[in-house]
Amino acid sequence: MLGVPLLVTALLAGACGDGGANDGGAAGTTSPPAPASTTATPSASASASSGGRVTIPTSAFADLPPELRKTDAQQMEVTDALPGLCDQEFRSGGRSVTASAAMMSAYKQPKDPPENVPYGTLHQTVFAFEGTGAADYLRRVGGAVADCRSFRAPGGTVTVRSEPMAGTGDEALLVTVSRPATSLDGSPAEGRTTSQILVIRVADAVTVVHDQGWEGTSNDPGLADDVARSAVRGLDSWQR
Repeated sequence: MLGVPLLVTALLAGACGDGGANDGGAAGTTSPPAPASTTATPSASASASSGGRVTIPTSAFADLPPELRKTDAQQMEVTDALPGLCDQEFRSGGRSVTASAAMMSAYKQPKDPPENVPYGTLHQTVFAFEGTGAADYLRRVGGAVADCRSFRAPGGTVTVRSEPMAGTGDEALLVTVSRPATSLDGSPAEGRTTSQILVIRVADAVTVVHDQGWEGTSNDPGLADDVARSAVRGLDSWQR
């Protein structure tokens, strides 16, 4: 499992509501974020309907099997981890979020030799919600992604396709993004590359996992189920 036992603790304080367009720690909440409790705190958001502390342990994050794990996970900012498509579809709004945190890791193919570069990276965010916030978030994200079928980006048109993931957590969404390929220096290349975004709810928590190929290459869609299972196991260990 990951090395840091407790990733983020948020003190619940202030007055908040539901919805919105910002992530759990960004401006746009009606009160400033509460101070975090330890040095191992990349991002935290405050919300306020009950007293006490909400802690997101590192065990709540996906722990890939050894044959897929290239690097250990490292903390990162939630705002950097969340993907963006037509707009800021995956930000939480912060108003019903009691805590949020993000980690990044690299993965490999099972038969890759040790000297190979990673096959891809996972940027994973975990949100803890209160009330109906988790289900509301899934519903809002699903509608926003459905409305974002394509958009213009440097190099050409990006297409977006979303579909439910049956039997994954309490509910889940798989988003596949296809964009024009680029070289390492950013210049146009032949073909297209794909990445995937998994949005999974388990009880009052939601995780957003952005799966991207290494340095602008395509991810491996065949690993989506493995990533989803690992993400669900992490949330289950914390929420059940």
